[in-house]
Amino acid sequence: MITNKGKKRNFIIENFRKTVEQRASWLWLLCDEAEKKGLAWEDFAPAAITRYGEKEGQELVKRAWDSKSLLGLRFLLFTLPARMIFDIKVKKLGSHEFNMEFNYCPLVNAWQKEGCSDGQIARLCDIAMCGDHGIAKAYDAELVITERISRGDGVCKMHYVRKIK
Repeated sequence: MITNKGKKRNFIIENFRKTVEQRASWLWLLCDEAEKKGLAWEDFAPAAITRYGEKEGQELVKRAWDSKSLLGLRFLLFTLPARMIFDIKVKKLGSHEFNMEFNYCPLVNAWQKEGCSDGQIARLCDIAMCGDHGIAKAYDAELVITERISRGDGVCKMHYVRKIK
């Protein structure tokens, strides 16, 4: 059973969360319609979301003066508003390692509102996380996710680890 309750709540945070929820609803509706036409979600969605993540990651690296330091990822993508929306706690931050704990997920909330089963939510999360893996690739990093709200854990634990060359 998935539990997903954000601690931080106010008008502004809730409105920003709704914009993230909207994107999650789009993903659900696209996958649902594709399935009705005989397409398995995993046959198309992970590749598309990975492409988006890789493109986003390349833009983030450029904005950080072509630096692949994970410090840039923290300051350009995981800004204060993002940290508030997902109720993120930064656990470790360095140029080669960046660890976070997400205590709330608006995507999961949207999928629950749509009436998705826990199994569907886990599958949708796997697909959505392909974007984060694509971003990691742009930073020459690997993303390791040890816990997920979508799988019934109380939090999502994300660990970006940059490959040292």
